[in-house]
Amino acid sequence: MRRDLSGDWVSVHKPPILWLNTGILLASSAALERARRILRSGNRSRFNGWWTAGTILGFLFLAGQALAWEQLRAAGIYVASNAATAFFYILTASHAAHLIGGLAALVYVDIGALRFRLGPGKRTAIDVSAVFWHFLDGIWLYVMVLLYVWV
Repeated sequence: MRRDLSGDWVSVHKPPILWLNTGILLASSAALERARRILRSGNRSRFNGWWTAGTILGFLFLAGQALAWEQLRAAGIYVASNAATAFFYILTASHAAHLIGGLAALVYVDIGALRFRLGPGKRTAIDVSAVFWHFLDGIWLYVMVLLYVWV
């Protein structure tokens, strides 16, 4: 509504790194899913490697988002620049906040897995963490559509 009701809406130049970040996030999710499937077959050490890779990719995505914001800042594009810019920062920052929570869960599982403490409680944590991470992927894809179609 804000865009349609005002004449001052100026689309935001989106940093190209957003596409790379999207690929990194999807790769992270794929690694976590691969880890879950490997664990079902009983191979704990391979699980550890894939889960750790997925977690590292999650941190890499977050670093890429920080780089995207830095690129915007360097170009003189701030939250207060215009309404579209504010929406860009709000959408990406709220996703990043949820991502930090997801990363905390991934690290929790990773530490337990690396110590080979994967009892029934940890397996529940693995499944819940992975499903939440996949949900964050879906939300990110939706945010990307919003950013490139609307903002």
